[in-house]
Amino acid sequence: MSGHSKWATIKRKKGALDAKRGKVFTKILKEISIAARLGGGDIAANPRLRLAVQNAKGANVPKDNIERAIKKATGSEADNYVETTYECYAPHGVPVFIECTTDNLNRTVANVRALLNKYGGSLGTNGSLEFIFSRKGVFTIPLPLHFDEESFTLEMIDAGAEDVEVSEEYVTVTCAMEDFGSVQKKLEEMRLEPEDAGLRRIPGLTKQLDDDALKQVMKLIDALEDDDDVQKVYHNLEISEEQLELME
Repeated sequence: MSGHSKWATIKRKKGALDAKRGKVFTKILKEISIAARLGGGDIAANPRLRLAVQNAKGANVPKDNIERAIKKATGSEADNYVETTYECYAPHGVPVFIECTTDNLNRTVANVRALLNKYGGSLGTNGSLEFIFSRKGVFTIPLPLHFDEESFTLEMIDAGAEDVEVSEEYVTVTCAMEDFGSVQKKLEEMRLEPEDAGLRRIPGLTKQLDDDALKQVMKLIDALEDDDDVQKVYHNLEISEEQLELME
């Protein structure tokens, strides 16, 4: 099945870089907090919280940190987080979709505008990037021992998967947003625990840039990812393995 293996690989490698910057724990714990506040602290009864905790474990977030975030979010001193998105353009017309979780919308939009101005980007209107990005469920699973690719792929297709990509270390499953729950349930039945799972914005059309232009765009994307209120940043760049090395 053709799909987003290169995109998934790049996201994993970029995720590793984010972890080195010490930002990944904060972002994951913020997702746990908002999931617990909206749906309660019972992991068994709150699918979003269960997924957030699963991702936290995949990123090696300490158990005490997870439990503390849930307890605080369901108590009287819970942070009042809200979710918001921004649709932007980086230099060279590269579309950038930003997802944020914040307790201060004025601060967040001011920070996003400042970074766009600093690195040559511009803020678009809501809905302007809908034709570029589609929301998909993406599951990244460490490659199991004695993995039967054909059997696994058939199981995933039956559960609603659109795409299964196998690399040396991971299996990446992509599905339509509405099939996320059924694929997640099937993986649980198969006792396969993803290292990372969630709804992602997948570009339908990709764009390539030369090295200098890519570096310019990535300065903006890296700066956005470093902002504490920003949870995820999506773009449609097609980045070669050689260019990926430059980013490291």
